[in-house]
Amino acid sequence: MKSIDHIPTSKIERASKLVQTGAKIGVNYLKYYGEKIVNPELSRDKLNENNAEDIYDGLKNLKGSALKVAQMLSMDKNFLPQAYVEKFSLSQFSVPPLSAPLVLKTFKNNFGKTPYEMFDAFDANSINAASIGQVHLAEKNGKKLAVKIQYPGVANSISSDLAMVKPIAIRMFNLQGKDSDKYFKEVEDKLTEETNYVLELKQSEEVVAACHQIPNLLFPRYYPEFSSDKIITMDWMTGKHLPEYLLTNPNQDQRNKVGQALWDFYMYQVHVLKKVHADPHPGNFLVSAEDKLIALDFGCMKTIPDDFYVPYFELVNRDLINNPDLFHDKLVELEIIREEDTPEEKAYFTSMFYDLLQLFTLPFQEETFDFANEAFFAEIAQLGERFSKDTNLRKMNGNRGSKHFIYMNRTFFGLYNLMFDLKAAITVNNYQQYQ
Repeated sequence: MKSIDHIPTSKIERASKLVQTGAKIGVNYLKYYGEKIVNPELSRDKLNENNAEDIYDGLKNLKGSALKVAQMLSMDKNFLPQAYVEKFSLSQFSVPPLSAPLVLKTFKNNFGKTPYEMFDAFDANSINAASIGQVHLAEKNGKKLAVKIQYPGVANSISSDLAMVKPIAIRMFNLQGKDSDKYFKEVEDKLTEETNYVLELKQSEEVVAACHQIPNLLFPRYYPEFSSDKIITMDWMTGKHLPEYLLTNPNQDQRNKVGQALWDFYMYQVHVLKKVHADPHPGNFLVSAEDKLIALDFGCMKTIPDDFYVPYFELVNRDLINNPDLFHDKLVELEIIREEDTPEEKAYFTSMFYDLLQLFTLPFQEETFDFANEAFFAEIAQLGERFSKDTNLRKMNGNRGSKHFIYMNRTFFGLYNLMFDLKAAITVNNYQQYQ
């Protein structure tokens, strides 16, 4: 893939790129409606493919939060057209890397020296490039190291990028009124944290120390002496990304072994640490030759406050959600139902969240759960389609739920999708033995 020598960093440059992308999408729609006049049976599949291609091409050279949003959307396989999921998934592994001169300049700015002066060997061509940074292979004292370098200007463009995305999101998710600001602020705060590599180093070391006892789970060691606020250095971990691992056709025991490690890792974080790795996409995990899960990249960690944790997980209890009064109280506590809601809004969102919870809490109802259960994921897809076509939802105020839902739901959507890809059968509360 061709490297890039410049990333647009000014608000004007980035806005103009997005305007160009918007113009291409407009042409796609004109073409689609013109063809539909001739062929009324024409589906939107080709339109979705063209739009996904143009949006991704527009975002991949911007890097940063614009591309990160595409990555977040790609995890939501059941609520987006497949063309978008497939194209946006590339932001996890496949985006144009920085050129070698730009890499050397970044080292000079951060350490006052080149990587060749710091390491015994350094490959200026990146091994992996994603939304916020790219990874290079280095060597020091006979040890292979992974050096992650943040793209220039990423941290400074978060606020302006989200300001440009905000009007689109408000239309897509029917967010009304000033209350929507809390959701955008939550995303902005988390993206800002992800650009702070000093914080990421600290969080990484904390997670390793807290979770090292979980079987079949590996972590890299981190090197503060070769890290800064824009560069982070860790052990080079050898393994296959999950999609690549699954192409080797592992047997069911291997799938279960990896899946149980992944599930225990997340349940331990959520229920014991009350702080969770909220970025569970395939690019953040490898599988070793011994079928052990390797967890990488702890830039996005979500702290779960008790006043959210308690009611959120109380909704796993079927007796509670089948008790109208108790269920209503929890929906109010979680800011799903509000005092000023009309009777119609209260009835609609109560019914909506009842259906969602009946389905999404299924893995917690028994001692074991088999994520090869295609019927479970088919129901999730059907529910997503139902809400996407529900005209009543567009008439309601879409500002629903605590701001903490954004990254907690993202965590569970991502985890469920990874578990489904693995087709793993797991013991639900296995993590408790490691407390």
